[in-house]
Amino acid sequence: MRLLRHFIGVILLQFVLLATASAEVRAVNPSQNLQSEIDAAYAGDQLVLSAGRYVGNFIITKSIILSGESGAIIDANGQDHALVVDVPDARIETLEIRNWGGNLTTLDAGIFVNKQAANTQIIGNYLVGDTFGIWVDGTQHVQIKANRIEGNLNVRSQDRGNGIHLFNVGKARVEGNEVWHTRDGIYIDTSNHNELIGNYLHDLRYGVHYMYSYHNRVSGNHTLNTRTGYALMQSKFLTVTDNISENDSNYGILMNFITKSTIENNWVSGVQNNRPNAGEMSIPSQTEGKGLFIYNSLFNRIRGNHFSDNDLGVHMTAGSEDNIFTGNAFVNNREQVKYVSTRHQNWSHEGVGNYWSDYLGWDMDGDGIGDTQYEPTDGVDRLLWKFPAARVLLNSPAVETIRWVQRQFPVLKAQGVVDTHPLMNMPEHLSVPAASDTIVMEKTDDKHS
Repeated sequence: MRLLRHFIGVILLQFVLLATASAEVRAVNPSQNLQSEIDAAYAGDQLVLSAGRYVGNFIITKSIILSGESGAIIDANGQDHALVVDVPDARIETLEIRNWGGNLTTLDAGIFVNKQAANTQIIGNYLVGDTFGIWVDGTQHVQIKANRIEGNLNVRSQDRGNGIHLFNVGKARVEGNEVWHTRDGIYIDTSNHNELIGNYLHDLRYGVHYMYSYHNRVSGNHTLNTRTGYALMQSKFLTVTDNISENDSNYGILMNFITKSTIENNWVSGVQNNRPNAGEMSIPSQTEGKGLFIYNSLFNRIRGNHFSDNDLGVHMTAGSEDNIFTGNAFVNNREQVKYVSTRHQNWSHEGVGNYWSDYLGWDMDGDGIGDTQYEPTDGVDRLLWKFPAARVLLNSPAVETIRWVQRQFPVLKAQGVVDTHPLMNMPEHLSVPAASDTIVMEKTDDKHS
């Protein structure tokens, strides 16, 4: 039996060596029929497109490497997908892809990866078009790395496609891509066990958008000038760590029906109202300005995050309970916390609370923990949330009297958030943005002028 297994192994190795030896690198120029060249290739071959324009809609029918020299452009002539991958183990790299179809209903995309195309690699390409940049449909183990995807700012945001769209995809890795002026940067729908690592997503509706997905990792990404940096919705077991949200307008991180997830070591700064509407030709709009918005989300660990210079640090509502808040820093937010509920919540865990830049307590025993609890909101805040026009009375004697009564008679206090172990000093690792693996690439106009 051992001899038989050895013999079979030798035969298989010979087949592999034969296939490797027969693989060719073949040059293709624009005068040739690219689809015919693809169909005539053998598995493992590499087709290298020389500079020029290749007009049409092409299907990868063999497990090949399709790459391009500088100036090689695939132009779909305004129709359908530019490239469709129909086989496993194909690789598309260093191509420029333009002008695919504009029909969102038919999912027109620069690169469309079909269900049978597991292990596809899409690396180092530049795509510019009106609808979806890369759509991956129901397959496994796809790698999307170091691509640059640009949408059309002259098309309304809701009429554009997403830069990278994963539908029913498992174990994909999306790493080091730059996406801008599409609708959402990366959209993950009903997809489990995927990784989004070190992507740079700017001037969009949502940078990262999750729906109905479990066991995903989002780490080291950077969003800038989006309406929402990280829109996490209807999902469980997400690990969201070491990301940056910078100058986003509605929400830095949005948690909507998120359960049993970890939000850790993220940096959210400058989420402010009345910024230009990201991705909409700089038209001003009324926005939310919330660093973290938590809606109906339970049993999550929110720790070691930095929220600074936002209109509102954290807004929590709609039954968001049993979440752990510890080791976070809330710095110079116009309003630190807005909590709309009737249940008391203590934002400390195992004797460690959070750092609050407006905490006025003391630390007599020098243990780094404030001796009095921090209360970001009171009954007056609730009154102002309900009746915003009452803000004109904010510093009036009547309002100050109400606050004095609440302090003197705690039984009259409304239920809300307290931190019983506030930190006197900001944790050192929260004084600068988290280390990010984001690959910041050259401007498109410099490379593809």
